[in-house]
Amino acid sequence: MTAPALPIHAVLPDLLAALARGGNAVLVAPPGAGKTTAVAPALLDQPWCEGQVLLLSPRRLAARAAAERIAEMLGEQPGGTVGYATRMDSKVSAKTRLLVLTEGIFVRRIQDDPELAGVSAVLFDEVHERSLDSDFGLALALDAQAALRPDLRILPMSATLDGARFSTLLDGAPVIESEGKIQPLALRNIGRHAEKRIEDEMAAAIRRALEEEAEGDLLAFLPGVREIERTAERIEGGAFEVHMLHGSLEPGAQRAAIRPSREGRRKVILATSIAETSLTIDGVRIVVDSGLARRPRYDRAAGVTRLVTERASQASATQRAGRAARQRPGVAYRLWEAAATAGMPPFDPPEILESDLSSLLLDCALWGVSDPASLRWLDAPPAAAVAEARKRLTALEALDADGRITAHGKALATLPLAPRIAHMLVRAGERGLARTAAEIAVLLGERGLGGQDTDLTLRLQRWRREGGKRAEAGRGLAKRWARLVDGRPPAEGGLHDVGLCLALAFPDRVAKRRSADGADWASVGGRGFRLDPLSPLASEAWLAVGEVQGSAAGARILSAAPIGEADVIALFGERIAEHRTVKFRPANGGIEALRERRLGAVRLSSGSDDRPDPDAVVVALVDGVRQGGLALLPWSEAAQSLRMRADFAGIEALSDSALIDTLDDWLPPLLAGKRRLSDIDRSQLSGVLETLIGWDGKQQLDRLAPPDFRSPAGSTHAIDYAAEGGPRVELRVQALFGLSQHPTVGNQRIPLVLSLTSPAGRPIQTTRDLPGFWAGNWRDVAKEMRGRYPRHPWPDDPASANATLRTKNADARRNS
Repeated sequence: MTAPALPIHAVLPDLLAALARGGNAVLVAPPGAGKTTAVAPALLDQPWCEGQVLLLSPRRLAARAAAERIAEMLGEQPGGTVGYATRMDSKVSAKTRLLVLTEGIFVRRIQDDPELAGVSAVLFDEVHERSLDSDFGLALALDAQAALRPDLRILPMSATLDGARFSTLLDGAPVIESEGKIQPLALRNIGRHAEKRIEDEMAAAIRRALEEEAEGDLLAFLPGVREIERTAERIEGGAFEVHMLHGSLEPGAQRAAIRPSREGRRKVILATSIAETSLTIDGVRIVVDSGLARRPRYDRAAGVTRLVTERASQASATQRAGRAARQRPGVAYRLWEAAATAGMPPFDPPEILESDLSSLLLDCALWGVSDPASLRWLDAPPAAAVAEARKRLTALEALDADGRITAHGKALATLPLAPRIAHMLVRAGERGLARTAAEIAVLLGERGLGGQDTDLTLRLQRWRREGGKRAEAGRGLAKRWARLVDGRPPAEGGLHDVGLCLALAFPDRVAKRRSADGADWASVGGRGFRLDPLSPLASEAWLAVGEVQGSAAGARILSAAPIGEADVIALFGERIAEHRTVKFRPANGGIEALRERRLGAVRLSSGSDDRPDPDAVVVALVDGVRQGGLALLPWSEAAQSLRMRADFAGIEALSDSALIDTLDDWLPPLLAGKRRLSDIDRSQLSGVLETLIGWDGKQQLDRLAPPDFRSPAGSTHAIDYAAEGGPRVELRVQALFGLSQHPTVGNQRIPLVLSLTSPAGRPIQTTRDLPGFWAGNWRDVAKEMRGRYPRHPWPDDPASANATLRTKNADARRNS
């Protein structure tokens, strides 16, 4: 059949001329210009194009649809001149010269054949989407072109391409721009009620659009499959056909959504963002846009990639609206206010800046590049993400300590799977479980197969019995993957085969139940998981977890399978470590010693440790004092007095801060062989203080803060430096007779607080001014004391009397 005239044909001569000159080019063409279906076939009859033309498409649906459309334009069936290759479906033959393939398939092909033998040109369609595979595929193609294939043509194509940046990346390649065919497009911002479910709002908007627009099919954009299915339920029964369009559908259902109705009825196509670009859906002139998208976002803190529902970008909204005006004037209904468009992010960020880069780093190592930054990128991969990926690949034994790919890593890189999943397939094959591992790989990658159960074992059993093309295609893919590994003969089915395989892929997500109801789980990697307590898995002791969603602290388990503790130990026995811990117990000043066996963050067993490491005991006790303070130590009265005197004298060596700062120097020797602080020898503690203060410090201390006061009567009395009000001495008043000046201590000549007592030791006066006391209250005190203690002297002028602790008669006998 004759291909219809398309806007792209106006610039094809310029594009072909640029490529004929032996270089690269960049093509910018608006939606509907025909670049996907017209450019690649036009290259086939060029003199320089003796081999295949590879047309890369970002999605399986788009790749298959493009190949079928081009083949139809050539009057052929797919698999002849035009073929396609996707992960679960392909039609290609020896006659195929134009091969439409997904970006991931291309990366595998160029890794297997860096020269791209038999390939004349590689076209990267819709490169504005900036998928990781697209960026990496382009980097490899440029590297191969520079080193091996200078004759290879490379052509990035897009509707919203930043042509200047791509031109610079391609060494100044010419930018060819097509004006396209612009159809009138009306935008209607109808808003929505945020408190209502998006399915209800979309269903109402769809009915309104069909009533207001008398003709044309309708394409509605929703964030995900669940929302599509719920919206379909709400609009069933109308005078129109309802079709769903997403990546999980069987190819037949996808084709029905894209092609015109066989019965000539109006169609409503409920689609994910899969329908934004790369394919034209015949008959659509109405778009209803939820303004939402579900994107994969890598949670670096959690170490998982999860789907996040978020606002679509302005670029996506423009692409979606443009679907309505590809073939004739159209209208787009938007479920947000017009002013809100400015608040949308301008573009979706390049996947390379937000993704887990494990696959990329492994593929780079296979290419012979240990540092991805040495390749040519529009946006270089972030260093932190590269470092994280290198650590993960090293743990999987895919890279050695120097970052070079290992034999095991090469085996993983040759598999069309992410490194974790490829590792599972290879190691499971060594155990005779290649078939089960391959089936799990398909289930993890293809949502909906076998149902939506959290228990992956149940999903696998159900899928093995399922009919339908999609289920059969998945089983065929699993068989092909299983054949890729050279493993042992198949083992007999075991109770925990699925769990074993999952544990190989995600060893850090092996989890042990930590609540009675099975809601809370602790993983080997240290993250906490949550599970619906009503799930049959909630009664299991151990789970191998495949997919999780949510925050790092309590991610929800989406898929898992039971695994026995014996299997966990058999798989990861070399990673099990014995931990002996010693903790300080403030309640008794002692230690608690435990012996634990742990797999990562999961405790397998624990018990008391009767023989703790002596050094660990000392460390725990020292840390206990450091945290709880010096008051925990069994200080003697002499030691406490020494520290009080030092504090009064301003000698820093015995202060709390100084002792804590030097704790590791003086305390450990006192703790040898001890398990409690109370076991420390008190005399040794006092000796430590004297050692710390030194001889010179002791002399200074005795001068500034003497331990005792010697009275005129010759008696010695301890000075209480901790007393309220200042240093205090308690003594009988007769011991101070003859003293006309008040005694002081320290450089500042601080008056001692004198607590004066009677001969019976009862307090009679407290003073800081002894001469004032003699001259003032003494007369009244003496008069009262003479009556109570007549045998003791109570002179009228105590400042001039002789100090004595004896009675009057005893003094008389002594003096006679």
